[in-house]
Amino acid sequence: MPPITELSRIEPVYLERLEKQGIFTTGILLEVSETPARRQYLADHVDASPNDVLVWRDEALMLNLAAFKPDDHQLFVQAGVEGLRDMLALPLDEFRVRLARAARELNVEPPDDLRTVIWYEQAHTLAEE
Repeated sequence: MPPITELSRIEPVYLERLEKQGIFTTGILLEVSETPARRQYLADHVDASPNDVLVWRDEALMLNLAAFKPDDHQLFVQAGVEGLRDMLALPLDEFRVRLARAARELNVEPPDDLRTVIWYEQAHTLAEE
């Protein structure tokens, strides 16, 4: 599980507050923010809004996709995909195009089609839960 410090959409003040609550990884963040009641509880304890927690959760879900590597995060950001919601808003072909374009811009190898499809399908599976 990636550390919460890898979340790019979270302000440092909240990172410190989350760590004081024992939340050091995105996996723990996902666990403690699983339901609306838990999100509200967490928001209250770190002096954030429930919407802030949803944004963090959205990015944490993306970082925890199967076969997702640390370098993939920068690729996704470059592609304009900052969280699961951004992935869900795209058709698969557009998602592929964005990742390929971002890879060219960053001068890195694009993910192979299998990984791209796995990420896309897993994002849709998570959205259904």
